[in-house]
Amino acid sequence: MAHVRLPRCATARVAAAALVAAALLSACGMPGEAEADDPRPLVLTTFTVVADIARNVAGGDLRVASITKVGAEIHGYDPTPGDLRRAAGADLVLDNGLGLEAWFARFVDGLDVPRVTLSDGIATIPIARGEAEGRPNPHAWMSPTAGASYARRAAEAFAELDPDRADAYRERAETYAARLGTLRDELVARLATVPPAARALVTCEGAFSYLAADVGLEERYLWAVNAEQQATPQQVAEVETFVRERGVAAVFCESTVNPSPMQRVAESTGARFVGPLYVDSLSASDGSVPTYLDLLRHDVDLIVAGLSGGAP
Repeated sequence: MAHVRLPRCATARVAAAALVAAALLSACGMPGEAEADDPRPLVLTTFTVVADIARNVAGGDLRVASITKVGAEIHGYDPTPGDLRRAAGADLVLDNGLGLEAWFARFVDGLDVPRVTLSDGIATIPIARGEAEGRPNPHAWMSPTAGASYARRAAEAFAELDPDRADAYRERAETYAARLGTLRDELVARLATVPPAARALVTCEGAFSYLAADVGLEERYLWAVNAEQQATPQQVAEVETFVRERGVAAVFCESTVNPSPMQRVAESTGARFVGPLYVDSLSASDGSVPTYLDLLRHDVDLIVAGLSGGAP
């Protein structure tokens, strides 16, 4: 299995290796030892959305867990010693790639664990504005079509990890991809009910480029990726101008960021503030978006309601 390794200076590698060693030395008696009683290979993912995709492909044949918890801000996550212990004992680590997990290269330096980047092979969309202009937008999973590609890539990784069940992983990936294809058609039909002039999606983070391309929305945002975390006065002014000129009915923000900047846009322009949208994290099992499919449906339902003037 090909390893994805990003270049790092020697100092960073030594520091990461030291962290791993310290984490392993402190592992005795810590929670999670019960996992050793489960003979199934352990697959770790960088965040909850990818974990859900992976579970649909793994079935019950693999243990799948997310390094980050529900509600975590994925871009600037700070791994814990417990995360390192789990990763050191994993059989495979799956990440999104495209610069989403800024912490990931440091996290895996010093770990002898196979890893696969699920976005490899995706036709990327460049970030249109902001500090990261021109770089690939990392939120490819927000397209159901890309989500199907993630599932198939996970299946190939699982087939290499566990060859005896390779056919089962590939069959589950195709079944899941078909569900995502059906969902994409549903989402396009839902957005078709929004008048063309109103199909403008204004969000805090520029995380919806792939979904917007799928369903025919024009996208505007305050910042390109959550790593920026701040909206400059110029960015706010540009978004406010767009909202006023287009007569945008509603503006949105995501669940993992502070909505205050977008709430001020709403107050300034008279648009409704609607949220939260979900992107980087699922909810708890009893929440609004316990699965990736639920996340896509929730977001489109909220967007349609907001842009159509209905109840969010």
